[in-house]
Amino acid sequence: MTDTIIIGKTRVLRTAAVAPMAGVADRAYRLMCKKFGAAYMVSEMVSAKGICYSDKKTAALCTVTDEERPMAVQLFGSEPDFMAEAVKIVLEYKPDIIDINMGCPVPKVVNTGAGSALMKDIRLAAEITEAAVKAAGDTPVTVKHRAGWHYGEPNAVEMAKALESAGAAAIAVHGRSKDQFYSGKADLGVIADVKKAVKIPVIGNGDVTDLASCLNMYEQTGCDLVMIGRGSYGNPFIFREIAAHFSGEEYVPPTVEEKMQVMLEHIRLILSLSEKSEELAMHEARKHAAWYMNGYYGSAKFRGRCYELSSYSQAEALAEEFTELQKSRLEMT
Repeated sequence: MTDTIIIGKTRVLRTAAVAPMAGVADRAYRLMCKKFGAAYMVSEMVSAKGICYSDKKTAALCTVTDEERPMAVQLFGSEPDFMAEAVKIVLEYKPDIIDINMGCPVPKVVNTGAGSALMKDIRLAAEITEAAVKAAGDTPVTVKHRAGWHYGEPNAVEMAKALESAGAAAIAVHGRSKDQFYSGKADLGVIADVKKAVKIPVIGNGDVTDLASCLNMYEQTGCDLVMIGRGSYGNPFIFREIAAHFSGEEYVPPTVEEKMQVMLEHIRLILSLSEKSEELAMHEARKHAAWYMNGYYGSAKFRGRCYELSSYSQAEALAEEFTELQKSRLEMT
């Protein structure tokens, strides 16, 4: 397995990438994943039409910092003209790659004809891609889509071939259908079929939660890069584990103390990057704090308490209490 892939003119390590996750993978999240070895990341999805209408919040999502590179800005929309115009605006932020979302299953996106709704209209999907490619110039355009619209009726191969013909530089495939949302299992066979059908790089996505499932994705699909979404919730360490494997280094799993230290670092980053008050910014940090506690003794109770946090000092106290509980539990066994 070669150690890098090239998307357009962007070189990416073949370890693991951070999936675009609306409401989760903000800059603080991406920077934490990058620190632990994520090879590539994609922004939260941004409305093409919103950018064209100068939505300030939308424009803020497009900013790419040097620490996050290589990075793509992801757009969603259902109209080629708006997509082309949005691409031109996004280019001002100098992303390494522009990605188009054709996989989001959320009703408010699908009902506009965007996201995974485009799995039902491959011709329009290709027109949107072609418009974006023409507007992007030298910047590569990629597309992320699903296995299909209905479970058991995949059309990912047909979709990928059309997008490749339209000029897409790479394809990311989430191995679930739209109607599966995030339930059931990702179909690795669909990703493998796409890889065999196109010449451009294929990124595999779905159910990667640790090194073993990452290696299985590579082996079963032949994909060029693995992309991790929910498996990274409260777990940037997954990228360190995968990177260590491919570099031949020893991986040491984090202790509960390290997890809590990283959780607090993540919260500090959220607070420093937010323009909101500490209390409001802590609302955004709550779910992340809870995720870092998953899988431990008594974690359900503590996760509930995470959703009541309103200050950093409270988070510090909770992390210390949680750590002491785990230590005492180990001493008892």
